[in-house]
Amino acid sequence: MQTRRSFVSQVAATVAVSSISAPFVRAASNRALVVGSGEHTYECVHDWLLPPEGMVWGDTHGLAQDSQGNIYVGHTVHASSMRPEAIVVYDSKGKFIRAFGAEFRGGAHGLDVRKEGGSEILYHCDTARSRVVKTSLKGEVLWSHGYPKETPSYAEKPINFIPTNVAFAPNGDFYVGDGYGSHHMLRYSAKGKFLGEIGKPGEGDGELKSPHGQWVDTRGSEPVLVIADRGNRRVQTFTLDGKHLKTIKDDERLRMPCHFHTRGEWMLCPDLDSQVCILDRNYRVVAQLGDGREANGKVGSRRPQKRNEFTPGQFITPHDAIFLNNGDILVAEWLPIGRITLLRKVAG
Repeated sequence: MQTRRSFVSQVAATVAVSSISAPFVRAASNRALVVGSGEHTYECVHDWLLPPEGMVWGDTHGLAQDSQGNIYVGHTVHASSMRPEAIVVYDSKGKFIRAFGAEFRGGAHGLDVRKEGGSEILYHCDTARSRVVKTSLKGEVLWSHGYPKETPSYAEKPINFIPTNVAFAPNGDFYVGDGYGSHHMLRYSAKGKFLGEIGKPGEGDGELKSPHGQWVDTRGSEPVLVIADRGNRRVQTFTLDGKHLKTIKDDERLRMPCHFHTRGEWMLCPDLDSQVCILDRNYRVVAQLGDGREANGKVGSRRPQKRNEFTPGQFITPHDAIFLNNGDILVAEWLPIGRITLLRKVAG
């Protein structure tokens, strides 16, 4: 198995950097890959997290970190893997701790940590079994919900339901995005009671096409539901009860938003079209990190099967990204052999 040390040594001589102001190439004194500029400058460490012995990454879809610093990776599990667990746990330094969740094999997608009742739990979106599942941090199933027959749109006649991500309001209400099914956004109370839909399927303002990820943004005076309307290549915002507020579209700098995560004044947005974006409070792109669009071509057309086919310092298909507790960024990509990249903050 290739180690992170050997991988970094192999690519250290090549540097590729992208930022919103202008692409540039820079080699730091230690020959590290560096992406971004100004206050959004990061050392790029590909394959920072490697699967444990006997496991082979499938598509690396979901990321989360708990209050103790432990990192959770959700992946689909490669066909050649000798280990079936879809959830892999590491400490804050990247050391493997444990793995669980063989039942999520093939379907591990959205993954979030939430504190409820004094304990932290994991929310999983399982695209293979079309379920939203709550587990403990060690994998014990606490609650599971499948087809939303309580929802009028789904009760009238059977339609596809494939949940992709969950978001949480301050009062515990949560939002389930049917990103790969019928393009609905469903709202539930903290106790799981159906409260209504946000928007409806379509392409107009307030309408959704593949609402792949969503986040309740609390950076402003009032919390706002932000939806990655990926199929329409845009971001939309709503009040928590569903009133449409704003449509944000920027074909060059915000192309296929997948999900969100916030820290301080910044919002992180993994973009399936070859980049990771940082957004300000008005959802304007202020940084494009590791933009590989020129080299990659059409989304999904370049999905390497070997590590030496990657372009160092550039992303291919970022699917999830989170700010770690220390301010670094972790990125998971939709790739057949997976890839987890650490963007280590460079002091400005």
